[in-house]
Amino acid sequence: MSTVSSASPRRYLALWFPFLPADRQRRTSSASPAQAEAPLVLVEKVSSALRLAAVDRQGFLLGLTPGLTLADARARIPHLVAVDMDRAADAALLARLADWCDRYTPLVAVEEPDGLVLDITGCAHLFADEAGLRRAVMQGLARGGLTVRGSVAGTPQAAAALARFGRKALGRHDIVPPGEEEMAVRPLPAAALGVSPEVLLALTRAGLKTVGDLAERPRAPLAARFGADLPVRLARILGQEDIGISPRRPLPPCLVERRFAEPVAREEDIDAALAGLAHRAGRILAERGEGGRRFEAAFFRADGRVTRLAVATGRPARDAAVVMRLFRERLDALADPLDPGFGFDLLRLAVTACEPLGENQVSLDGRTVEEEEVAALVDRLGARFGAAAVLRPAFVDTHIPERAVRMVPAALGDDGTAPPCGWPVERPADPPARPVHLFDPPQPIEALAEVPDGPPLRFRWRRVLHEIARAEGPERIAPEWWRDEAGEEPTRDYYRVEDATGRRFWVFRQGLFGEAPAPRWFLHGIFA
Repeated sequence: MSTVSSASPRRYLALWFPFLPADRQRRTSSASPAQAEAPLVLVEKVSSALRLAAVDRQGFLLGLTPGLTLADARARIPHLVAVDMDRAADAALLARLADWCDRYTPLVAVEEPDGLVLDITGCAHLFADEAGLRRAVMQGLARGGLTVRGSVAGTPQAAAALARFGRKALGRHDIVPPGEEEMAVRPLPAAALGVSPEVLLALTRAGLKTVGDLAERPRAPLAARFGADLPVRLARILGQEDIGISPRRPLPPCLVERRFAEPVAREEDIDAALAGLAHRAGRILAERGEGGRRFEAAFFRADGRVTRLAVATGRPARDAAVVMRLFRERLDALADPLDPGFGFDLLRLAVTACEPLGENQVSLDGRTVEEEEVAALVDRLGARFGAAAVLRPAFVDTHIPERAVRMVPAALGDDGTAPPCGWPVERPADPPARPVHLFDPPQPIEALAEVPDGPPLRFRWRRVLHEIARAEGPERIAPEWWRDEAGEEPTRDYYRVEDATGRRFWVFRQGLFGEAPAPRWFLHGIFA
């Protein structure tokens, strides 16, 4: 992908699918020839009445519009075909279309319920010019049986307005040259601003029926009468303000791709192309002094289907051999093998997470080599069985012993931002403050103390009586008050005790005397 300088004017391609629900229904249904030629409407229940939610092109030309009751529509056109509206399926189709558009630009935004906006800045040269890019997109969507309109302009709002309303205005603008957005959108109706029906009705009653009528009025009176949002929308549709788009997928730090003149389907060709992309990405990362932590490969099939595979590394990496080994492990572990269909016409490799990576120097004891081998093993296991299947312990900032450690995916590594453990750190000459082995859950014991709040004199655990020779404590640990269940957890008093034979234990009394329920004793750990 080419880089774009900040001085380059932004360019956007807006796509509008006016009959998306009907097109989806015709693509997925197996209707008879008679039904295929009849007008198609999609209905849903509104206020106990079936009303038209969407119509196809033929029904629209015959005068059917959304909002009309099904009874009135059948009275006009008795032979129409009515099916239930499925907005979830329409949203899923729009998402698949957005994935398909990723082959033209990595920045694609969804404008629900029936629109897409593509940031094509710096991408048009791959198709000769903006007209060639627009033509390729429109033809590809048309081959899929979709009705689509598209316009190119300098702001997303201007492009979307021209795609939706440009055919009804004087002068048809499919591609607006930079800086000429205001002239192109002036004939558009005020509805192109996307304001609420109430504001649109007020504008119409005031005689402001087109964008040009509003552009000639001072902004302050418009804001005072119709709301502060109207001047903002007006400035964006006129091309005076560009806030960009919010893409479905953020632009990765490193992105490389390869297009094929003819779709490739052989496994060897796909592997070689992906390896070439990994080498290119490695060179880019090396120039930046970085390594990738997460790599995503996207395979664009000729029929529009997109398959994405992601692998993660425990440490920053830019070696193409390491990345390819992880992808091969990932491909071998797929329950549904990668199906090239009629072939892939585009392969893309994105490094979605990067970190600084310098040159490694092997220490004298060889620990660096061992650490690298462990990291490589974690990466291979994660690629084959999933990142959630390979875990490691991580400290948690809490005084509750059983909550001080949790298991996290090993591939996440330690970025230095994890909170420190709240346990006290002893001096080198001191005995350990915490046992190596903890029981989960703590083991109940029978204990006898000289005074109610004192350490135990003896305790019985697993039918063995232990006479206490030495004791240290107490160390009081209160429940975490911010947890919902904190009020149900009693206070703990911990003691480090040693019995007559020299064995050392970590015991605690749960609860305070004089409070309900009565205190109980537990053994939580054993010192080595």
